[in-house]
Amino acid sequence: MRGRYAAGRPARAAKRKLRWEPQRAWSAAMEGAKRADANVLTDTGTESSPRSPVCSLRHFACEQNLLSRPDGSASFLQGDTSVLAGVYGPAEVKVSKEIFNKATLEVILRPKIGLPGVAEKSRERLVRNTCEAVVLGALHPRTSITVVLQVVSDAGSLLACCLNAACMALVDAGVPMRALFCGVTCALDSDGNLMLDPTTKQEKEARAILTFALDSAEQKLLMSTTKGLYSDAELQQCLAAAQAASQHIFRFYRESLQRRYSKS
Repeated sequence: MRGRYAAGRPARAAKRKLRWEPQRAWSAAMEGAKRADANVLTDTGTESSPRSPVCSLRHFACEQNLLSRPDGSASFLQGDTSVLAGVYGPAEVKVSKEIFNKATLEVILRPKIGLPGVAEKSRERLVRNTCEAVVLGALHPRTSITVVLQVVSDAGSLLACCLNAACMALVDAGVPMRALFCGVTCALDSDGNLMLDPTTKQEKEARAILTFALDSAEQKLLMSTTKGLYSDAELQQCLAAAQAASQHIFRFYRESLQRRYSKS
């Protein structure tokens, strides 16, 4: 009896080790990304320093090729907001979803806790519309490209972080695109002051929240979604601020990719 129980202990210990190994790998990867990118893009502002209301973003961090099963993956951090993205495809598609002249693009957003709700479905549609605007699906007809987004933490500007994570994951997967894209969220308070990349507290206190998706070629507007009351002049002001902020994000994209491929 003693020998049988003793023999079972290593097996149970191995199971516990395997069960927690993905979580440890993810935690280690996220800590490495934070240390590697702590001093990147200091001109866009950090959480420890006061952010000006004109054009200031939280610090960024990005890590690609984290997961082994997807064809491409990336984690993206904006301040304390973090999203993990995985891209599968181009791969075989179901006959019911097949499109004869282009690839079928699907986006799945998983919340941190619980099942997807109405808010997640709405964000899925917005991210899918943005990806379809830049992905060259005609090069892979009758195939499927699936983007899976996992929310790790939500501290504001979640949709913008999802867009940025999806873009870096698509790049890591080698999916052909006519341009890169990024997401920028703007908030207007009761006094009409503009805040870029707002936190959760700032979003709750804001009179209006506007999120834009822009491409890297000409800063063209790919997608926009708004909530609250604002004037036409404020809309144009937010769009101009988002276009200026997108330059910082695209520069971070380039620096992140340069660091990754220079190491390899």
